[in-house]
Amino acid sequence: RDIVHPVTQWRSFQAMAERASLSSMLVQSQSELPSKSMKDSFLEVHLPLGSEPLLREKYLTFHNTVRFGRILEDLDSLAVLISYSHTYNPTLKKSPLSIVTALVDKIDMRHHVIYPDCDIKFTGHVTWVGRTSIEAKMHMSQYRDGAYAPVLDATFVMVARDPENKRAAIVNPLKPEGPEEEKLFQEGEANKSRRVELSTASLLKVAPTAEERKIVHSLFLNTLDNTTVSFRSRVLPPDSVWMQDAKLKGLEICHPQERNIFNRIFGGFLMRKAYELGWANACSFGGCRPSLVAVDDILFQKPVDIGSLLLLSSQVQETHIQVRVHTEVFDPLTRTHNTTNVFHFTFASDRPVPNIVPETYGGKARHRRALHLHYEIPPH
Repeated sequence: RDIVHPVTQWRSFQAMAERASLSSMLVQSQSELPSKSMKDSFLEVHLPLGSEPLLREKYLTFHNTVRFGRILEDLDSLAVLISYSHTYNPTLKKSPLSIVTALVDKIDMRHHVIYPDCDIKFTGHVTWVGRTSIEAKMHMSQYRDGAYAPVLDATFVMVARDPENKRAAIVNPLKPEGPEEEKLFQEGEANKSRRVELSTASLLKVAPTAEERKIVHSLFLNTLDNTTVSFRSRVLPPDSVWMQDAKLKGLEICHPQERNIFNRIFGGFLMRKAYELGWANACSFGGCRPSLVAVDDILFQKPVDIGSLLLLSSQVQETHIQVRVHTEVFDPLTRTHNTTNVFHFTFASDRPVPNIVPETYGGKARHRRALHLHYEIPPH
């Protein structure tokens, strides 16, 4: 890109040239790689917020709570490390694989308060493997009152690429040991089938179902002005807000500081920025300090290059408060927009919030499809 500094471009070219030399280490068949067990990828990482005040400052919000966006960054890094542990080959000095985040399947909050002055422990391991993809489950707990208590459970899906991140690469097969591991593996198979089903149900691919069309029409009738009976005359129901008025947007210039080894923007950074925008929108919409309930369906559709102008747009979609954050890259030279990520966050409010009412057909369809395909909101 012309907007990237020449020194940055040269360093990137040099690093990629070194990575390209590792291509000869790739295998052509999964049978060439030894099977791994779940314990081969198990990792435990400690975040000493209680004993290191300088580190705590990085994670602190102005409300004296922990920045969940930072936790998302840590989970993303841990998922990458877990995947590399699964594919580790002691005979090689460097791994020929490029492990990148494909999507965040689910993050469930088991405790809605993360204390800023208590140590945190992350654990996780691989639970399912395809030919080129890896599912990693992670758990976060926090030390309080003499013991570690669970805070969240997370499921990430990673994909392996060749050293230059141009095509898919094969990973070691996973061999479950015992009924507990076999159950986790079967859950991974079910997760894959569900993801395939959801991907085929996009409004960009298929029309709304008969049930969805009926609900969309009902939403329209509820906002129709009976005195005029006109498509142009609409009435907002009591205690409601038009969906188009529950938006918040942001812009990030993608600097080299946040790059990975492929000279692309680190996925954890994108998640942090999307979460912070989503939280701000939920806060503004609900007039409260919302607490996170769940994170669903974070899709990494395209990489984000250094120097990109990243446009973030958040939209409240449901009254729990459910926020969708859409990110796209704007190229000022070609004036083109390309979607890179879609994020879904669910927040809880300590007070009643307005209903969200779509005003347009497109808004109604997206609203209905989002609620129909979204995970069940866990108990708060």
